Amino acid sequence: MLKKIQKKWLAIKLITRIDKPIGTYLLLWPTYWALWIASDGWPNLHLLLIFSLGVLIMRSAGCVINDYADRKIDGKVERTKNRPLVNGMMTPTEAINLFGILIGMALGLVLMLSWSTIYLAVVAVFLAALYPFMKRYTQLPQVFLGAAFSWGMIMAFSEVQGEIPLVAWLLFAANLCWTVAYDTMYAMVDRDDDVKIGVKSTAILFGDNDKRIIGFLQLITLALLWTVGDILAFGWPYQLCLIVAAGLFSYQQLLIVNRKRDDCFQAFLHNHWVGLIVFVGITVEYL
Repeated sequence: MLKKIQKKWLAIKLITRIDKPIGTYLLLWPTYWALWIASDGWPNLHLLLIFSLGVLIMRSAGCVINDYADRKIDGKVERTKNRPLVNGMMTPTEAINLFGILIGMALGLVLMLSWSTIYLAVVAVFLAALYPFMKRYTQLPQVFLGAAFSWGMIMAFSEVQGEIPLVAWLLFAANLCWTVAYDTMYAMVDRDDDVKIGVKSTAILFGDNDKRIIGFLQLITLALLWTVGDILAFGWPYQLCLIVAAGLFSYQQLLIVNRKRDDCFQAFLHNHWVGLIVFVGITVEYL
């Protein structure tokens, strides 16, 4: 009995990527950008806890529905061939039930917020559930992921300020461009396998221009974040952090220059530091 429970827990850990927090970080940092700016400094502890737990739960739910959508093709991709729905550690029905439980937990958190934020949360769930299936119908699934990863920022402004100002949409656009850039790096890891099985991605769409377009998206991200800082009259600490972020982006370009799988994956992982340094810049401005 104990071994069965341990096996199920291991399957849950693997399918929710609890042991791989990079996705949580990439979702958490932009949410914190928005919370700090919307709150004009340190946010209410109650909201900080709700949004932090919401990020963790929704990221896990997104991983579950992603694996469910990809359960028939993950076995054909080197990086994903041992996922729980491929190796039999979890059944599709169990995955859907787990997804429902996680969404129910997220709903419980959202119900502590205002009605306007609750309405926006419905869009968040829709985007999270829709994204995994987009790689079958569009070459731009990373754009849907960017929207899903950025929607929490809109919710943060709605909850704190009761409105969604221009700064919120600029942050949304910056994070969407950044997400497309780093998830294209991630897709470059699987590009050869994806071409064979017919899965679509921006890595395939961009082709030989992948590095240039990633670089362009990174520049747009920095320009939008710089504009946010200009509107909010942020000083040199924030600007310095954006310069550091530009250096981190340059390092990522060096990593992906030869399009090697391991290097592209390292470049993807490296984006955690970009999100962190921007958050540091924002935090320092409010000290």
